[in-house]
Amino acid sequence: MQFIESVYARLRRHPKRIVFPEGENLRVLQAGRRFYELGLGVPILLGRRAVVEELGRREKIPCDRFGVINPADSADLPDFCRFLETLDRYKKFGLNDARATLLNPNYYAAMMVQYGRADGVVGGIGSATGALLRPLQRVVKPAPGHVVSSCVIADTGNPQIGHGGVLVLADCAVIPSPDVEELATISLQAAHLCRQLTGEIPRVALLSHSTKGSAVTPGTQKVAAAAALARQRAQERHLEVEIDGELQIDAALQPDTARVKGVTGTVAGRANVLIFPGLDSGHITARLLGILGAKAYGQILTGLTKPAADVSRADDTATITAVAAIVGLQAIEMRRLQEMAEEQKKKKRQ
Repeated sequence: MQFIESVYARLRRHPKRIVFPEGENLRVLQAGRRFYELGLGVPILLGRRAVVEELGRREKIPCDRFGVINPADSADLPDFCRFLETLDRYKKFGLNDARATLLNPNYYAAMMVQYGRADGVVGGIGSATGALLRPLQRVVKPAPGHVVSSCVIADTGNPQIGHGGVLVLADCAVIPSPDVEELATISLQAAHLCRQLTGEIPRVALLSHSTKGSAVTPGTQKVAAAAALARQRAQERHLEVEIDGELQIDAALQPDTARVKGVTGTVAGRANVLIFPGLDSGHITARLLGILGAKAYGQILTGLTKPAADVSRADDTATITAVAAIVGLQAIEMRRLQEMAEEQKKKKRQ
């Protein structure tokens, strides 16, 4: 079974509600139809109902199975305004007109997932990453001890690489030049996503132009320090994850090359999670893989308490649908963790 088909199969058992801020976009409408027809859950499109329905009629896409919400006349808008005004993050950023803020579909979508009106959000079809990321950071509660970063899931089609051809790449969209602390945190977040999606023990390679000190620069030293810090934190938290770095990309993915370069251990040549030293290298690699024929799904945002993704403006309908399904799986996992935390609190009170 192909990777994305396995995602679909798992999500069908627990369908989710995914909100798309750009509901008047044709590709979103097509992805919403595909999401519903695959049995993955309910797509919620933000936009003017008349515009969405006219687009549906023109394209012969029935809209009766979608949720269509216009933030301007939604029943939730007054409550959302009150919620927004109570957030310290709202006051910090000087957003002094709650209603005007929430008429921006990206803010409204963020509010929907924060307050349980939807299980996840997928945006970015018609805008740059920051247009979706800023509302999410200002509205959605951040996860303690995390940083907001992003992952791309690449299905290379080569079963000799990663997990049956699947690699998790990070950070490819958010933090331009992560420091040691941020790189270590990004590594563990990407490892968690890998385990969630594949069920396999994450084997995390922190990448550089050097392997184990073959070149010594401030950049290679940063990567090596981040790898050591990530390993330390994984051990402290009793996480089942393997971490190594700094490694060149061939030493991370090719066992023969790893042996030639004297790299041993469980990650050498067998990495399924790749951590890049900066945004430039991560973003370029993710785009290059897509151009060379890999199926790239993302950006999947990590570090928030609610699942979200920012897709590329060039992504097709099938890719948008796949990303929405991955976000749906994140929602299942986050709900499970929340229920476990609530159960632990109950036990402590008893």
